[in-house]
Parts: sequence; C-alpha cells; structure tokens
Amino acid sequence: MTDSSVSYDADALIAEAKQQTGFDDFGDLPFREGLEVLLETYDRNVKDPEGRQRCRDRAVMLLATRLKCENAFKTIPEIAEQKIEAPVFVTGLPRSGTSALLNLLVAAPDNRGLLQWEVQFPDPWPDSVPGQEDPRYPYLVKALEQTRNSDFAKIHYIDADTPEECVLLHAYAFDGVQLGFEIMLEPYRSWLLQRDLEPLYAYQKRLMQMLNWRNPGKQWMLKAPAHMWGIDAILKVFPDARFVWCHRDPQLVVPSINSMNKVVMGMYAGDISHLDAGEIGRAVMEWYAMSLEQGLAQREKLPPELFVDCSQREFVEQPMAVVEKVYKAFGLALSDESRAAMQAHVDANPKGKHGKHEYNLAEYGLTEAMIAERFAFYTGDARWPISD
Repeated sequence: MTDSSVSYDADALIAEAKQQTGFDDFGDLPFREGLEVLLETYDRNVKDPEGRQRCRDRAVMLLATRLKCENAFKTIPEIAEQKIEAPVFVTGLPRSGTSALLNLLVAAPDNRGLLQWEVQFPDPWPDSVPGQEDPRYPYLVKALEQTRNSDFAKIHYIDADTPEECVLLHAYAFDGVQLGFEIMLEPYRSWLLQRDLEPLYAYQKRLMQMLNWRNPGKQWMLKAPAHMWGIDAILKVFPDARFVWCHRDPQLVVPSINSMNKVVMGMYAGDISHLDAGEIGRAVMEWYAMSLEQGLAQREKLPPELFVDCSQREFVEQPMAVVEKVYKAFGLALSDESRAAMQAHVDANPKGKHGKHEYNLAEYGLTEAMIAERFAFYTGDARWPISD
C-alpha cells in the first residue's frame, strides 16, 4: 500500500528547493516535464514509506543543486571561459570493465575524471576559490566509509575521490538515466527513449566547465555505458571527443547488471517485492541491448580512428597494455610519472579486492537462451572482442 503522506507534487518540491537555497532561477534548460515524469514514476512504483521519502528528498536535492549551479553560472563569469578539449569517453556494456579502466586512466596526474564528491556537490561553495577544499567533502568521505561492507560496495566500490559516471550530472537536468533503475520503470523509461540528448550533453559541458574552474584538469576522461545512446549528441557538443569501447560476453553482463540494479533499487526505493522481478529483469536486458544497438549503429557512420576497442579479459590480464593502446591511438603522451602512477594503481587494486559479486540468472526471469538470442547481433559480429 502506498504511503500517501509522502507527496510528489512538483510545485511543492520546487517551492521547498527555492526556500532551502534562497534562489529562484533554474536556468534556460527545460526541466519541468522531466521532473513530473520522474515523480510520477516514483509515485507509481515506490510503495515503501522510507523509500518514498528518500526518492522525494533526492528530487528536492537535485532541484536545490540546480538552483545553486545556475547562481554560480551567473556570478562566476570565468566558468564559461573554461575549455574542455578532446575528452575521452569510455563506454560499452555495463560490467565490461568501464569503471576499472577509467579508474586506472584517472590515476595518471595529467588525466581529469569526474569524482564522486563532485557528482554530489557540483556547485561551488559560496565564496570559495579554485583549488580550495569543499567543506562538504570530509562529510562525504565519512559517510562513504560507513558503506564499505555493503552489497553495493562489492559490485561497484566507491569513495569520495573515485571517478564516477558523468551521466549522473544529467540528473540535475531531470533527464538522462538518473540512478539507473528509473529507466527500468514506467513512465520514465518511455519518456527518456524519446529524448533529444544534445541539450543534455550541452548542460553536462557547462557543469564540467564549472568543475574545471574549481579544480583545473588537463585531459578529461569520462565514462558511462549510457554514452552508447548519445555518440552523435556527444560529438555535436564535443566535436573532438574520442571513445574507448569496452566489450564483454552478454551472458556475464546481463545477470551482473541485473544484480546491481536490484541493489540500487533497494538502496533508494526500499522494499520492492511488489514489483515483478522477471519483468524488471527482462527490461534491464532489453535496455542494454537497445543501447548497444543504438551505439553501434551511430558508430558505423563515424571514422574508425575515433574508437579504441578492448575486451574485459584483455584489460584484466594486461591493463597497462590497454592503456598504451589508448594513448597510442589518440596521440596522448604517456610520461614516466603517469606510467608509474597507473602501475601503482594496478598493483594496489587486484580483481575482487572489494568482495565477490554473486548473482543468479533465474531470479531475474531470464535464461541463457534468451540472452543469446537478444544479443546475437553483437556476439555474432567478429569485429568485437567479446570472449571472456
């Protein structure tokens, strides 16, 4: 039974965010439609009282942060002068090594990732100057330390300085993949599939300029499986972007990402036992199959030199060889300092360091035959290094 005491009225949430911040300008990028669809999705699918409150609090936080970011854009003109040149986007199916590869690349001092604490607090602290520690940072460090033994940490380990998926910035536009589970639920799923992603990446670029003003970087390295939907949009906003595409057998990807989706849903929505696990499991498989189809179709029309491919196994067995392949393909200079920093990261982070991630395919209403049939377009294409 739904807890009707937790309201998802958009006007009420907007008023609350304005009151919290003292600001009232959300900027030019439309957000109201996305907010209303997101709130309807939570209202329709989240029944657990504490989960409903968490999702509502998150929406208010997104609104408040959006207001603070817009205020920063207006009051700090230097943000708009920041250049984001030739960023590298790591993409591919989830659980294919995208996070591990990005973490390794960003270990190099010249490379700039979007860090977990920056995803949480993209807005500058009032009157702060570039390079100054954000007063909110140590609180996040402490909060994340308390999650070390969680199921989520076994799947996707994070701390305040871990590089994170840059598409999480899209949430401040009330667009994009949000936390990753909303795209498995209606009506948000159908709404997002109809969206033009170019304005969303233009908004991401503005936020990256803000973050670059706060903590300047040389070579931006970004990642998210969701970038497979937006290759064309990315190149419109970042014409000099390059891509690293990670590959893995879908038979291993699909149950793993289903397991992660279940954990994230539980973290935010609470008790989800009223939802059909098989229906969600099939929705997860279909979402990533569609994103892969879309990404490969867009890639087909582009110069091959924009892309570097690597398999998950290749990365696990020879991580530094993958780094060298990326650097060579994109004409990046690999200094002795960067090589040493990345090798130190490899030595300190063996596979499975943060616990083993276990899952059962059947609990998601799926079979190996279903996965094989849906991803035959991918596994049957000899161009892609899929073997595990």
